[in-house]
Amino acid sequence: MSSPTASTTVRVRDGRSLDVYRGGAEAGGRGTVLYHHGSPGSGIQASGMAAACAERGLGLISFSRAGYGSSSRRPGRSVADVVGDATDLLDALDVDRAWVLGWSGGGPHALACVAGAPERFPGAALIGGVAPYQAEGLDWLEGMGPENVEEFQATLADPENSVRSAEREWPKWRAVTGAEVAEAFGGLIDDVDRGSLTGEFAEFAEFVAAGSREGLREGYWGWVDDDRAFTTDWGVDLSAIAVPVHVWQGGHDKMVPFGHGVWLCDHIPTACSHLLPEHGHLTLAVDSIPWILDELLAD
Repeated sequence: MSSPTASTTVRVRDGRSLDVYRGGAEAGGRGTVLYHHGSPGSGIQASGMAAACAERGLGLISFSRAGYGSSSRRPGRSVADVVGDATDLLDALDVDRAWVLGWSGGGPHALACVAGAPERFPGAALIGGVAPYQAEGLDWLEGMGPENVEEFQATLADPENSVRSAEREWPKWRAVTGAEVAEAFGGLIDDVDRGSLTGEFAEFAEFVAAGSREGLREGYWGWVDDDRAFTTDWGVDLSAIAVPVHVWQGGHDKMVPFGHGVWLCDHIPTACSHLLPEHGHLTLAVDSIPWILDELLAD
């Protein structure tokens, strides 16, 4: 059950370190994509994503957010705090600009980058990205699987409950295998997404499992801090975003419900809508990455 190791470690301006992974085209001749992983997770890259970037002449950079893997924790971090880490990372790797790709819990962090540093991040793609908890007119929990409802309701009632939830789930998710991951998700996936983790998609199932194992290898604080950041003020002004943001959302998504994607499309001025009722949270990451990259590059 070993996981791929980080390509390098980057130290950011406040002295913390981040685990960084590099893939795609070696020189990134056409540009670079910065990937923000889901929650819980890590910077481990899916082979399909790395290959799709390489085919398009794109370098792929990813990193484990603060508190995941061996990346230093940043207690009390907000969603917006990721912008400093992301720009420091580009500086350390001598990359001027990068498109951002955020999956699930990585979506808010991708939005923070394009809102906070558009000169460094010229566009974003969100795959099942989370909307702000304070989103006016959105029932944030509606349509989520029971495990997520329980987790977030507990955090909202008392932030300390996020620690208790993570402690309870940590033993399972820090040791999960590809063969076990579909069952581990329980009510967070339906048959559409479950099919993305079985049979011919065993490699993708192992990627999901490996990301969880690596992210939770040393502890669960990244997960705790993500939950708290998602359910408090992000510190991100979505209405001020001026670069293209492609919002990809599946109707079968029980981790981040369809309504989140609809709300983001309605409230980001530059949103490009890709609302696909036939897809789920996982299927878009399995078979649509080439399409997602091509749309992002077309702007």
